[in-house]
Amino acid sequence: MMPPYLRLVRASAWYDLVVTAGFVTPWTYTLLHDALSLPPLDPMQTLYANLMGSVVVVWAVLRIVRPLPVHGLYDGIARTLFATWQAYALAQGLPHILWLFLSAEVAFGVAQLVPWLRRGAVTAPAPPR
Repeated sequence: MMPPYLRLVRASAWYDLVVTAGFVTPWTYTLLHDALSLPPLDPMQTLYANLMGSVVVVWAVLRIVRPLPVHGLYDGIARTLFATWQAYALAQGLPHILWLFLSAEVAFGVAQLVPWLRRGAVTAPAPPR
């Protein structure tokens, strides 16, 4: 049986995989882009979307296949960065639907970082048995 913290790490990975899979290829991003009615598509935007999507999907698969406590720490840190830039984008006038994703980033980030903060920065949450 998997400890609760590792189930959380895995759940956050599944969320990332589902939300980000459409960004991985130019073809899937074009479909997603059209469905979201985003500003006109350009090659540089597609490249950045594909790079981001590829990295996030690989990171998600790692956390699904082999969730470790330290993966939760790093994911929490990454979510803090993502949430910061999403909040900045909202302040710049991006559509309010971004609040939904910002909420998920904050929730998963806090849930994964709090155990580390409670035990100290050098002590991991309980390892799997």
